[in-house]
Amino acid sequence: MLTSWKELIEEALIGDTLIYCTLSEDELNVKFNDSFGGEEGAPFTAWSEEYVYFPICYDRSEWVGRAPRNPCDIRLNHQGGG
Repeated sequence: MLTSWKELIEEALIGDTLIYCTLSEDELNVKFNDSFGGEEGAPFTAWSEEYVYFPICYDRSEWVGRAPRNPCDIRLNHQGGG
């Protein structure tokens, strides 16, 4: 399925607002195959007030992961596994 980091990040924000991303607007909008095509999306890091967002790849599928931006008691599951 073709998608872009912009679309995937917007899905991951869950009501949060993006403050900064290492990709330009043009780079965010580049379409790539996010399922079983290998790592096609550009690497990035993005920040909101609450979270840090980053690319995850497992079994040649790609999606956006997030972790709390500040120290807290939230425990994260393993990223990228299934």
